[in-house]
Amino acid sequence: MPPGVSLSDFYYILPELVLTGGALLVLIADVLLPKERRAALAWVTLLALGATAAALVPFANTHVEVAHGLLAVDRFSLFFKILFLLAAAITVLMSIRYLETEGAASPGEYYFLILCATLGMMIMAGGIDLITIMIGLETMAVSFYILAGYIKPNQRSNEAAVKYFLLGAFSLGILLYGMSLMYGLSGTTNLRVMASAFVGQEKDPRLMLAVILVVAGVGFKIAAVPFHMWAPDVYEGAPTPVTAFLSVGSKAASFAMLIRIFVEGMPSMSADWRLLFYVLSILTMTAGNIAAVTQSNVKRMLAYSSIAHAGYLLMGIVAGTARGITATLIYLMIYSFMQLGAFAVITLLRRKDVVGDELKDFSGLAFRNPFAAFAMLLFMLSLGGIPPTAGFMGKFWLFSAAIDAHYYGLAVIGVLNSAISLYYYVRIVVFMYLKKETSGSDPVITPALALVLGVTVMATLVLGVYPQLLFRVADVSARTLGVAGITAAIR
Repeated sequence: MPPGVSLSDFYYILPELVLTGGALLVLIADVLLPKERRAALAWVTLLALGATAAALVPFANTHVEVAHGLLAVDRFSLFFKILFLLAAAITVLMSIRYLETEGAASPGEYYFLILCATLGMMIMAGGIDLITIMIGLETMAVSFYILAGYIKPNQRSNEAAVKYFLLGAFSLGILLYGMSLMYGLSGTTNLRVMASAFVGQEKDPRLMLAVILVVAGVGFKIAAVPFHMWAPDVYEGAPTPVTAFLSVGSKAASFAMLIRIFVEGMPSMSADWRLLFYVLSILTMTAGNIAAVTQSNVKRMLAYSSIAHAGYLLMGIVAGTARGITATLIYLMIYSFMQLGAFAVITLLRRKDVVGDELKDFSGLAFRNPFAAFAMLLFMLSLGGIPPTAGFMGKFWLFSAAIDAHYYGLAVIGVLNSAISLYYYVRIVVFMYLKKETSGSDPVITPALALVLGVTVMATLVLGVYPQLLFRVADVSARTLGVAGITAAIR
């Protein structure tokens, strides 16, 4: 196949090019704008995200491979790109007030890194080649390493960045070693070509080792037990909007990478990787929920909650069917809204005199700010899977996908873990509605935070009552994966 990139390839990667241009525009604006007007950089960032979303419209029904098989432009990648752009836009709106409160000197760098992380995620979702996936992964990871330590005077933020970087580099080495074995055994880095090359090699111990190493590397990115050690400290120490974006965007991008590698690249090895993910799913949801019960810091509690939700999401991968992949996509979208909404409330509670991330900081919130308290109540019920919230519908699809694939025990363990999770979610509600002791100034909702809470509350309610549209979109997206991969996974 001739080397090089054609003009048509540039057309198909137009959204990524627009986002790259937007990121560079933010840096230029940061230099040109006077210091007192740099708050406008948030709106420049939102403009870049909006332009990228508009650039996705022509590709709504496209299903092609571009750049000689490096990227796929299909509905699967489109679903994730929309999710990433939504999460990034909500994160930017949350960050406006937060950066002012923290006294951040150069918001332009911050918003530039948010856009770079989003760009990396979009490349990961469309990548059908190991090289492309790795470029996207590193673009995202390096951005998050810096963002985690963005509040330089904060010791916890610095510690979070160092831990995340060191453990991330270690996990990357494991992932790269596994990928190099995949390349050596198949003679290609293209996942769809690799799928055919692995047929007949299922018993090769080198390929089994590759599967184990790649599962371990991906397990770190999705914070699955026992590769979760970084998550609680990083979530607690990083700036709250960054924590929100990391818990949603990075997790969704990592699941997109996981699905591409295993469902499209290793369908013939599905018996092996499904067994590994089966064990990881049980360990992750159970350990995450049990650890969350003892936490008094809400960001740390939501970190362990995020670990548990990674366990739930793995149930769809374990099912290995088109319905399982659909359920995973549905839950990722739903989880994004309820998790971002919960962190928006924590951002609201951050004031000059209050950090706002301890359970006691939620005391009396129902009397001080009824709307914020109601929103947090809704997010906690949704995360716990209580109807008629979106979280219930998401878990219903995941558990039913596991049952359809005859993983009855896994579904039962999932339901039991959901029951355990209600304990620590309800603790936050108790502090908001039953505790009267308050400290610090009253939290004030800015227009940007009000918009974030309004959007996330509406999404959590609407997707719980009328989820059919999301179900149809996710189903179509899942079924546009490599036909050979999905078929083999179902078998």
